Amino acid sequence: MNAATSLAAASFAGGADLLLWVAVPYVCLAVFVVGHVWRYRQDQFGWTSRTSQLLEHRRLRWGSPLFHLGAFMVIAGHVMGLAVPASWTRAVGIDEHVYHVTAVWAGSVAGVAMVTGLGMLCARRLLTRRIRLGTDRSDKVLFPLLSLTVLLGITATAAHNVFGGGYDYRGTVSVWFRGLFALRPRPEAIADAPLLFQSHALTACLLFAAWPFTRLVHVWSAPIGYLVRPYLVYRRRSVPPPGEPSRQSRPARHGGRPR
Repeated sequence: MNAATSLAAASFAGGADLLLWVAVPYVCLAVFVVGHVWRYRQDQFGWTSRTSQLLEHRRLRWGSPLFHLGAFMVIAGHVMGLAVPASWTRAVGIDEHVYHVTAVWAGSVAGVAMVTGLGMLCARRLLTRRIRLGTDRSDKVLFPLLSLTVLLGITATAAHNVFGGGYDYRGTVSVWFRGLFALRPRPEAIADAPLLFQSHALTACLLFAAWPFTRLVHVWSAPIGYLVRPYLVYRRRSVPPPGEPSRQSRPARHGGRPR
């Protein structure tokens, strides 16, 4: 009986791992791709972040740069930590200890900046009535989901790699992540990861599924062209000598009469 019970529990655990770490990620990625195609074909005019700067700018002036700068740093850190194998960084001479120390502290700074900016943006949306009334249903889903994903990631890093004994996610979570895109899923690589890392991974999958239907689509329309466009030349109007009317004030005559 004990053997049968153990076998049933193992089968259930294996099925749950396949559902959580194979089926759910692939469904979310499919929704991410198909949703973007649908959004672009059906709602090109809504492909924007719908700025509310005219309604309130004091919190936006600080919150938006902090959030975006922190987000770019966090994304870069995730690309390095999840997509780049540890063997590659060792091959270029980056020691594992140096990598983890740099990743933890740089990630902490980026996370604090992102959370601070996101908190200011959320407070701005909740406390400013005109902005709160303009919040649509997609924002009501996006902001809590994004906040939960960010907070889980920071909590996992702080609990295990700042105040804890350390956890090498590159040998577990990263292996699972790369296996999804290589079409060789390895659910066992993340099945034994700490709960905070698992929760962070699941909420990130849900965030990717919600991405095409929220204001996050404006990421793909970032004005990169502004970085390489020609300079704008501003010319000052010439000042006429004293006593001489300016060109704008001179009456333009047509047929002997002012126009």
